[in-house]
Amino acid sequence: MNNQIATTDAEIGACYPVMKELRPHLKEEDFLSRVRNLENSGYRLAFVQHPEGVVAVAGFWIRENLAWGRFMYLDDLVTLASHRSQGIGSRFLAWLRNYAKQAGCHQLHLDSGTQRKDAHRFYEREGVALFGYHFADDLEQ
Repeated sequence: MNNQIATTDAEIGACYPVMKELRPHLKEEDFLSRVRNLENSGYRLAFVQHPEGVVAVAGFWIRENLAWGRFMYLDDLVTLASHRSQGIGSRFLAWLRNYAKQAGCHQLHLDSGTQRKDAHRFYEREGVALFGYHFADDLEQ
């Protein structure tokens, strides 16, 4: 298995079926243009290439703020359901941590929906601590 950043249209496109498991509202015909647009603001899409194809995907940002200094923010992190509990997610998260360290980050952050109990168990098992709540206001209501 190989971990890498998606740079070509083909690599980004190959990530769609995995991302769809986490973000089912995304349409395949819009995926490439949305990722390319996000890249203009620093978003990166990483993936795990398995002999069968892409099996895990992570969308992330390298940012800096007053609260945390330089950090990696994982926007999206998902492994295909058919490939979970095989150590792929754990190895991928370790690779992402190393990527963040190489980029000068001091911390890694992510948010997770309250309904994603399996993901929470994974994060806790991997040493990602729960630090607070995320609040949001839907401005279109």
